[in-house]
Amino acid sequence: MLKNNHLKNQSPPAPELSVVILCYCLKKEIFNFVDKVKADFKDNNINNYELILVANFLKNSHDPTAKYAEQIAKKNKNIKCVCKVKEGMMGWDMKSGFKKTSGKFIAVIDGDGQMPIKDLVRVYKKIKNNNFDLTKTYRLTRGDGIWRKTISTIYNLIFIVFFPGLKVKDINSKPKIFTRDFYNKLDLKSDDWFIDAEIMINVRRLKAKIVEIPTEFLGLCGERKSFVRLPTVFEFIKNLILFRIKEFKNK
Repeated sequence: MLKNNHLKNQSPPAPELSVVILCYCLKKEIFNFVDKVKADFKDNNINNYELILVANFLKNSHDPTAKYAEQIAKKNKNIKCVCKVKEGMMGWDMKSGFKKTSGKFIAVIDGDGQMPIKDLVRVYKKIKNNNFDLTKTYRLTRGDGIWRKTISTIYNLIFIVFFPGLKVKDINSKPKIFTRDFYNKLDLKSDDWFIDAEIMINVRRLKAKIVEIPTEFLGLCGERKSFVRLPTVFEFIKNLILFRIKEFKNK
């Protein structure tokens, strides 16, 4: 009897794969995205996983995404949600999702449908079957218009100038997936859109083993609009300068 009680009190084993899905302002599109992830994992015999739905929201906003995320989590034992009043932008959201993960591998993807969901399986298989610290995609083709393509090109060119030697084609592309051990070394600070670049700066600093695989970047689905504006460009450049100065000081 004591043995049975002991087994009942044991925590379930940690999942092998944790997927952080950034759901800001997705609204009802969150249901469709989650269903597609679950279906794709089932088709590829991926069963030992958890999904972390990050549905943080601005104070006094009327965004219903958090309510929908909570509904999904209540009906699925391997789905968690993070629904807090925002204290930052994408970086803050991403970090709040990472803190909820428990898997051996940690992936992050935007839930807006621009990154093909099948890429989650592709990066997971790549890192699981090889000795990489991080696996990610790079956008070979894009369906989001000339403005976003131009901004992305500028981002990557400036990044290479400030942080030479890191052979990556696309710093912001997702999904990204890394090992738990690598994540524990990151100590991420960015609360804004710079967090993808900060991850890649850490890849360079830690001399991590990485690989990129090509993908197709799609147009936005549903009612959600792009959050990339001109101030985001200046914010990115400012952060690059600050991180570069910090690196010089550390040396």
